[in-house]
Amino acid sequence: MRVTFLGTGSALAGGDRVQTGLLIDGEEDGPLLVDCGAGVLQSLTQTAVGYAGIETVLLTHLHVDHVSDLFAILKARWLAGEPATEIVGPPGTESFLETMLSAYDYLREKVELSVREVGPSEFDCAGFRIDAVQTVHSITTFAYRLDDGECVLTISSDTEASDEVMDLADGSSLLIHDCSFPDSVDVANHPTPTQLGDVLAGHPVDTVVLTHLYPHTNGEHEAMRNAVGDAFDGDVLIAHDGMVLDV
Repeated sequence: MRVTFLGTGSALAGGDRVQTGLLIDGEEDGPLLVDCGAGVLQSLTQTAVGYAGIETVLLTHLHVDHVSDLFAILKARWLAGEPATEIVGPPGTESFLETMLSAYDYLREKVELSVREVGPSEFDCAGFRIDAVQTVHSITTFAYRLDDGECVLTISSDTEASDEVMDLADGSSLLIHDCSFPDSVDVANHPTPTQLGDVLAGHPVDTVVLTHLYPHTNGEHEAMRNAVGDAFDGDVLIAHDGMVLDV
């Protein structure tokens, strides 16, 4: 399974980071685009898949920094001769898309959308077997565990450090986890590195990658890695835009 970090930033612009987006390719599964904040369309142009190759988009939640490039991608796919796209996401996804189409009414006859709302359950998507749990965030948000039959990847999306997400990640080769702020920031709905490390402790995960990084983390990356690593025995990496990991 190959993971490309299209965007590793947050709702605040951070210079060298665009907003959230992940491209997932399995040996026989995918490609699957998970979230598509501002800048992800441009990041896709730097990949072999490109936006024309994205047939399925999986949304973790509907905050703007996770969905703001969705209609730009849909329009680009239509212009590239690929009007059909499957959108999978939490409850409210269908209503969100309908509202957006009312604003961009000319796209109704151009794009062909297949919409599926999912809950905290198991389902198939782009060939992957996916298990979802709800995270601790300000709106309904899902963490996803992806299994392609060869390896397991877990994506936390936005969340405080929680036992539910850690249990979901047990046995994962790679856990991509929100770590938006350093320990010096008192924050809700996201974890600090020490909070994340404490909840990760003892869970069988090979590598955790810290992402969804606010500008507050600039200059703090090594300290953040160390804070997680003080309690967690696996490898700890800091995500950056364009990063590619083979799992």
